[in-house]
This record gives sequence, C-alpha cells and structure tokens, in this order.
Amino acid sequence: MLCANHKGGEYGLCSDCQQSLPWHIAPKCPQCGLLSDGHICGHCLQSAPSFDATRALFSYDYPLDRLLQHYKYKESLHLADTFASLFIKNLLDAAPNNHTQPDLIMPMPMHNERLKQRGFNQALEIARLISKHRQIKLDFTSCQRTRLTPPQASLPLKERIKNIRGVFQCDKNLQGLNIALVDDVMTTGASLNELAKTLKQAGAAHVECWVIARTLPRPH
Repeated sequence: MLCANHKGGEYGLCSDCQQSLPWHIAPKCPQCGLLSDGHICGHCLQSAPSFDATRALFSYDYPLDRLLQHYKYKESLHLADTFASLFIKNLLDAAPNNHTQPDLIMPMPMHNERLKQRGFNQALEIARLISKHRQIKLDFTSCQRTRLTPPQASLPLKERIKNIRGVFQCDKNLQGLNIALVDDVMTTGASLNELAKTLKQAGAAHVECWVIARTLPRPH
C-alpha cells in the first residue's frame, strides 16, 4: 500500500507515495469527469446530468481506494486534511483566474442514522477544510437526506438511480447561486446528480461536483 514515513513529505504523504497515487490527469469530460477527448462526452450530450461540471483529484484505483476506505471506516480523520490540501493545491489553486468561485460549498448529506453509525460525515470534514482555506461559505444544514437507503456501493446502476430518487430535501432559496458539492467518491454519479437536481429546483444556477476520486469504467 503506502509507506508509513510521513517525514519530509507534504500532506502526510512522502513524495514517493504521492507519485504512486492514481492522479486523474488524462483528458476527461468537463461535465461528468469520465475519460474523453477533453470535451463534453456523448453520454452527457445525450442525457445531460443536473450538475454542470466535475472536478476529480484521483481515479478510484489502488492505493487511493484503500486510503479512502481507511479514512471512512477506520476513523482516520487526519486524512481529511490530506485530501483537502491536495484538492486545493492541484485543482483549485491551479484553476484559471476566470473560473467562477462558488457562493456555497455543500457536502453530500448523510442520514442521521448513518451518521450515528459512522460518527462523522467524511464529505463534510473535507468540505469544511476547503471552505476555510478558500473562504467560501460552508452550508451543511440547508439540504438533508430524508430517507435512510441501502449504501449505493451495494447496488447496480439502475437500482442506484431508483434507490436515491427523491431522498434529498432543500429548505433554502438558492436563487442564482453557484454551488460546489463535495463528496469523497463519485461512482455512477447518481447521488450527486439527484442532489444537484434538488439544488437546481431550489434555484441554484450552477452546480459543480468536487470529488476526491472518480470511478472509471474497467476496460473489457
């Protein structure tokens, strides 16, 4: 996996370990984050998602997948700082000056029962750090997950879409706002799409997905 030597390395990882991570740097669709020629992919043109753009730091591959699992299920909260810092340095600080800064950062909401089980919302911890560093207002109360559903990772694509439909509720007028949604992993994008749809219904003008890792289709 990764070495245990944190000395001399930024962000809690030595330079060799940082280089071994699966950086998501290949040309990709700016809307969904899947590999393409750098333009909007055919799938997004044919069936546009509710979110407008995706920024992904890594591909969800070894050893990053193990690192994220350690963060979520082993209460390794220090890794939130690692992920947030790398995201800021490589995706936000490197963005063109004309890129619009969001008005709000919102983490993927977690149902209260799931929050009790895990003890923390992994997306919120990362969002909190990005918000503080970039001085963008953090909002983790206006949008809630109203139904406890089976974990998305346990379901096939069609079931994921059905599973997540209508589970979010937004109590805030978001008229004309640009919003960044933060999550740890984007797999099919079903959850982020449903959340973006809810925010657009509340008036949001532009919704981006800011994720630590993007799952890419396996080559046949």
